[in-house]
Amino acid sequence: MSGVAANRQPTRISRRTFGSAAAGLLFFFTLRPVNALAQSATNKIPADLQTNKRLDAWLRIGPKGSVEVFTGKVELGQGNLTALAQMTAEELEVDFSRIRMLPVDTVGSPNESYTAGSASIDTGGTAIRYAAANARAILLQMAAVKLGVEAGSLRIDDGTIVGPSRKRVTYWDLASEGPLARDVDDNVSVKPPAAFRLIGRSVPRLDIPAKVTGGEAFLQDMRLPGMLFGRVVRPPTYNAELTACDEAVASQMPGVVKVVRDGRFLGVVAQREEQAIAARAALQRAAVWSTPADLPDEAHMVEYLRGAPDAKVTTVNARAAPPDAAPAVKSASAAYSKPYIAHASIGPCCALAMTRDDTLTVWSHTQGPFPLHSTLATAMGLPTERVRVIHAQGSGCYGHNGADDAALDAALLSRAVDGAPVKVQWMRDDEFAWEPFGSAMSLGLQAGLAADGSIVDWQFDLWSNSYLMRPGIPGGVNLLAAWHLAKPFKPSPPIEIPLPAGGTDRNAVPYYDFPSQRIIEHFLPTMPVRVSSLRSLGAFGNVFAIESFMDELAEIAGVDTVDYRLRHLNDERAKAVIQSVAKRAHWRAGEKGDGTRGRGIAFVRYETNKAYVALIADIIVDRTKNTIRVERVTATVDAGLIINPDGLTNQVEGAIIQGVSWTLKEAVRFDRERIKSRDWASYPILTFSDVPQLDIILINHPDLPPLGVAEAALPPVPAAIANAFYDATGKRLRDLPFDRDHVKAALL
Repeated sequence: MSGVAANRQPTRISRRTFGSAAAGLLFFFTLRPVNALAQSATNKIPADLQTNKRLDAWLRIGPKGSVEVFTGKVELGQGNLTALAQMTAEELEVDFSRIRMLPVDTVGSPNESYTAGSASIDTGGTAIRYAAANARAILLQMAAVKLGVEAGSLRIDDGTIVGPSRKRVTYWDLASEGPLARDVDDNVSVKPPAAFRLIGRSVPRLDIPAKVTGGEAFLQDMRLPGMLFGRVVRPPTYNAELTACDEAVASQMPGVVKVVRDGRFLGVVAQREEQAIAARAALQRAAVWSTPADLPDEAHMVEYLRGAPDAKVTTVNARAAPPDAAPAVKSASAAYSKPYIAHASIGPCCALAMTRDDTLTVWSHTQGPFPLHSTLATAMGLPTERVRVIHAQGSGCYGHNGADDAALDAALLSRAVDGAPVKVQWMRDDEFAWEPFGSAMSLGLQAGLAADGSIVDWQFDLWSNSYLMRPGIPGGVNLLAAWHLAKPFKPSPPIEIPLPAGGTDRNAVPYYDFPSQRIIEHFLPTMPVRVSSLRSLGAFGNVFAIESFMDELAEIAGVDTVDYRLRHLNDERAKAVIQSVAKRAHWRAGEKGDGTRGRGIAFVRYETNKAYVALIADIIVDRTKNTIRVERVTATVDAGLIINPDGLTNQVEGAIIQGVSWTLKEAVRFDRERIKSRDWASYPILTFSDVPQLDIILINHPDLPPLGVAEAALPPVPAAIANAFYDATGKRLRDLPFDRDHVKAALL
């Protein structure tokens, strides 16, 4: 693993230093020679740009002083588009205010597949940087010809190209010549860090104003002329059959335009939203279903997972100890578990669809507009050129929730009313009962320790379902309504994502250096409940198990848990984040909790090739109420080159808060027939009063590539809290969530 070279001094940025970006912050570029922008690093065109090589698929120089940016990455509320705009403005040498980020549209945008896996900046952003740098070089060459001077004599001032004797021409003067109607040059160079004026600074988020002023911020806010409103009646259970339904009770209600029934798919379209809601309720009462009891017992999910007869067993990683390795003189083992977890989006899923000019257009907050595009075409029986998907923001998700399903709902209902625009918003019980959950996991670890306490042998077994059942996966149609039609489609066979990203096995291979190790995945294709991608995928469970077990082994070895981690790491950047967070949190080796207060540490190199995160949780255990309160979380993050410090800090803070919620509260409940978690009472999440104090330290490496960070701070959270609980009480928590029942059982 590469460390921090002696001549690479990272910049440490604390939350206290930067704070939030000031409103109205403007950046002005001073004149400087173009040759100062040359990049000495190797010019390797990013993969996303290689597969979308047309420059005008990424950028357009507007005629009135703007730059329009097309990206295949969508805004999920994390500020990605703001960072991408910064990168574009940086490379083009224009003011940030000139950038216009256009929503992903399958007619015209580059196909970057899904926005997932913390890849928007390190892949999508890098592609935009190179595209913008290429555009800058082209415009400079055109200006040199027009002005009759050498390109090296030109300077750029906010899109104005200035030559000797103050000759000048603007990007916008050159736009009419179609300068970007060509493929990217494979030999393009991006700016070196020394020339940065915008990258590395906090700028105001582009998506915030509409969200705080009541503007049209979300898809749920959209209105089209003549728009109708739809609702869908879902079966009460996964395999329930619709045996009878008196559709007339709804069709005769005020404002109802159409009742739609196709197999088990039952929906209604009305003139107003409250009319659609009332008609849905009437249809629910009128529908008669047969409901088999075919779900497993939730209380015995670990046994269910470990006993699945169709498990596909794969050795993910294996390394034999060298001949001179120290022998193991002690051994230890432990088992951990994670339940099914819901996305629990604050705003239920939504979509809008209409058919016009022989084309189905769908607005969706999908994370994969292009995969949804092709899957919708299949489900609707249309050629792909007659389907268009436009992204519009939804109010939260981070994974594969019901956004894509709502898109098919809207398309089916729109077709039933001759293509009039129909907006479908799921109800809260739809959201909880029918969205794909994050998979449950059972995790078992064994280790052998040498005489000095070092880990010399490591085995990790994990049992779980798929984390990839999104639209676009081959072999089927992964859209809910498609399975309920009279002529149903089959879902795609479950597949695993290859490492290093991984799915079930994401971060299952430890980042620590163990002489002998074996990681075995028991991949279960039979899934009792609907599952797919949820933020951080299998890393949340795997890092919980690994980092908890590291704490247990440090205790056996009699070594401070911080020192124990450092002992087993070779990567200097990994060591640096651990040392940084320990220093910031005033970690004292050997200090113990007092019975109610405790602190714990956890570390991750996300996906083994993305951001480094180390965090320390300080907690209070209420032994009377059997609850845990997380008072404070201190975190250090190394994400390579930082584009927007405030935006990155916000992402880390959000991930930690969500991780605390998952750790303390969240689990999908079900019985033998149906999902029982149907509202906020039966699926509680963290409240504002529960949010801990957060202290985030960023380590900036301007001369290194940016690393994906959006999900990276989630996986260490449960282990840090579990380790803090042990520090406080001397008891171990190994089964998520750490709710009253689990805390009470641990304290007995």
